[in-house]
Amino acid sequence: MDTVLIGLLGGLITGISPCILPVLPVIFLTAGATQAGPGKAPVVIPAKRSRPFWIIGGLVLSFSVVTLIGSLLLGLLHIPPTAIRWVGVAVLLVIGVGMLFPGFEQLLEKPFQRLPRRKVGDGGNGFGMGLALGTVFVPCAGPVLAAIIVAGATGSIGPDTVLLTVSFAIGVAVPLLVFALAGSSVAQRIRGFRRRERGIRIAGGIALIALAAGLAFDVPQALQRLVPDYTAGLQQQLAGSDAAERTLSLGGLVTDENRELDNCAANAEELRSCGTAPALFGIEAWLNTEGGAPVDLDDLRGNVVLVDFWAYSCINCQRSIPHVVAWDRAYRDAGLRVIGVHSPEYAFEKDASNVEAGANKFEIEYPVALDNSLATWTKYRNRYWPAHYLIDATGTVRHISFGEGNYETTERLIRELLFEADSDVDLPATTNTSDVTPKNGSTTPETFLGSAKDHNYAGAGRYGPGEGTFDFPAKQGPDTFALAGAWDIQTQYATPLSNAGEPAAVRLNYRGSEVRVVVAGDGELTVTLPGGGVRTVAVGGTPQSYRLVEPGDASEGALELQVPTGIEVYSFTFG
Repeated sequence: MDTVLIGLLGGLITGISPCILPVLPVIFLTAGATQAGPGKAPVVIPAKRSRPFWIIGGLVLSFSVVTLIGSLLLGLLHIPPTAIRWVGVAVLLVIGVGMLFPGFEQLLEKPFQRLPRRKVGDGGNGFGMGLALGTVFVPCAGPVLAAIIVAGATGSIGPDTVLLTVSFAIGVAVPLLVFALAGSSVAQRIRGFRRRERGIRIAGGIALIALAAGLAFDVPQALQRLVPDYTAGLQQQLAGSDAAERTLSLGGLVTDENRELDNCAANAEELRSCGTAPALFGIEAWLNTEGGAPVDLDDLRGNVVLVDFWAYSCINCQRSIPHVVAWDRAYRDAGLRVIGVHSPEYAFEKDASNVEAGANKFEIEYPVALDNSLATWTKYRNRYWPAHYLIDATGTVRHISFGEGNYETTERLIRELLFEADSDVDLPATTNTSDVTPKNGSTTPETFLGSAKDHNYAGAGRYGPGEGTFDFPAKQGPDTFALAGAWDIQTQYATPLSNAGEPAAVRLNYRGSEVRVVVAGDGELTVTLPGGGVRTVAVGGTPQSYRLVEPGDASEGALELQVPTGIEVYSFTFG
């Protein structure tokens, strides 16, 4: 019941979000659209009263199937992921042209004239158009839809996933059905004016063609950027509820394999029994193993295992990794096996050579799994970089630690598990790696410039994907960023436009004794520090982390970063 209610609520909220706006005119107009009858002078056949239900039914069906198993099917068939979307756009365009030109519609139907036909007077039910709409329908990705997409992309599809998907689709369909019924009602009221039925049909065809053309050029995204997301607060409240966290687990769906992980409270002081460790699933490649051979947790029974989720450009992971490396070296002979699961935040972190360079930089010698599809991340219901999962010699998860810090406790529990596995074990002295974790709240949170993760933009208007010109605000609050100049905002980074007249810049109001920026490209960054000091930072090649604020610089204030064209700015991290 929780699954159904969370799915319905998530769908209802999504169904009234700004992302729905581009399809509303189409649904309103086509729900009451008519059909052209056969003949040299086609007659206009009134739409059936059931047409709105058929349209929304087709949309729900195709949207559910495409969302849940579309990517899996395309992967098996080696077809580009956007193929379904482009087929849907083409079908909408053809239907729209057919509504404008009945002769063209009849030409399309000629190959099927030998098939059994329904009576001419039935009118079109709109189910096919609903199917096409469902393939191009892209609602805002709230927590429920995100969980469904992750499950579909990773193949973690079970009865709960299907139930959640169907209930979500029904929730989305309710507001859309209201618009469809309203459009049908309008058409019914003017049915007496026969000459106007042709006008409704033409308006519906124009709306379909406009939607198809808009989707081809991403116009709906540009329109959505102009409308604030007035449902964001509702989505956050839904995601924060206990029922939603149990149902969605925020990092992935709860399954029988990972359900008992709830028994482990994050960063607990004592060991607990939290179920058999989920298998390492969907790993693209392995580093630091003989011939790239995979590691199977079942083969490690009898050893204590530490699974460390990390990403090489994440500053939180960079401060945590020295502790993991020290534990691996100190306790390997005593029976500890460390596995690093590299779960990327960015697309560039999926490149095996980049990860290998990062692993070498941090002197990582233990096996590293490339979890590029976040499949194992999802299996473990993880949601933090870094995250440590301690598994005992029987394969049971006994402790979970999220984020930085808590290293003394983790090491103490490692020692307890090693002694539990072998009471005669000769344990070395504890490691003395210094903990440089900043105090909670003492630094600015990690700041992303990509449109998918920004949360502390201080400029005017909504921050979203696409090209635009920005100005620094007159006043800028703490722990925020703002842009100046002409920028192209992508999903994961921002880059200055090549035809910009003035230099592009980022202003960062920060707190932290260390500030680093993750950038890619070739060029030179100019940093103006609080107080007026200026330095340059040469960057080049693949995305890397560069230090902007050195020890001895101001630990808070506003810095400006001038960015030349050809540089991609991903994020700022603070220490």
